[in-house]
Amino acid sequence: MSELIVDREKCNICGMCVLECPATIIQLAEPGPFPCWVEGGEEMCILCGHCVGVCPLGAIELDTMKLQDCPPVNRADLPSAEQVELFIRSRRSIRAYKDQRVPNEVLAKLIDITRHAPSGSNSQSVQWLVIEDPAEVKRLSGLVVDWMRSMLAGLPATPDSYRLDRIAEAWDAGIDVVMRDAPHLIVAHAPAEDVMAQSSATIALTTLELAAYSQGLGTCWAGFFYMAAMMHPPMMEALQLPEGNAVLGGMMLGYPKHKFSRVPVRNEAKVIWR
Repeated sequence: MSELIVDREKCNICGMCVLECPATIIQLAEPGPFPCWVEGGEEMCILCGHCVGVCPLGAIELDTMKLQDCPPVNRADLPSAEQVELFIRSRRSIRAYKDQRVPNEVLAKLIDITRHAPSGSNSQSVQWLVIEDPAEVKRLSGLVVDWMRSMLAGLPATPDSYRLDRIAEAWDAGIDVVMRDAPHLIVAHAPAEDVMAQSSATIALTTLELAAYSQGLGTCWAGFFYMAAMMHPPMMEALQLPEGNAVLGGMMLGYPKHKFSRVPVRNEAKVIWR
């Protein structure tokens, strides 16, 4: 429950807050008519802050979201469309990392940026496990390989299983194809009963990936780790997540060993226009 606070000296009754409210729970009502909740609106507010953010005059705040806690947006500080395009096109999944740890304050900054990613009904349900110790990341890689061996033991020798074979053989030869010798692993998790958490986590991890790139870091989705976390009990025991929480994805992270100088070609988008 939240209280809508309107500075009537500033408000010009433009109605933008009414139009932008995702829950459609703000109305213009007398006297004024000034913005106010519809009946029961305070109980339906999802605390997204759109009403606070859209007001150009700073006339609206919530008792749970004070104006001074919502920094202004200076359009001049935003990258151009061309810069954003190059930024997205030039991002690469990194599988070769420097033997160098990322400072804790940088990892914390990434998580702080990522908490602004969209989530279903602004639930903000995604939680994080940050594995800072490279030795622990390596141990988790070993657990993934253990899971692969258990899978191979019950599978016929098919092309689908051959890749797992190769990964296990590489591990035995001292080559980590699972975590790629990344110094860190960031795991997204949330309460298992949250039906929107998977989508929210995917969005959050994608945001984390882009934020990391902006900080000069490299990332790669830890797909084998994710599969093992869903199917291999020893992995869940090792992660020690809060009771009732499920792993929703993982991201390797570290300083890239190499720099990419060109943008590789990708397939043309297949689009149906109607």
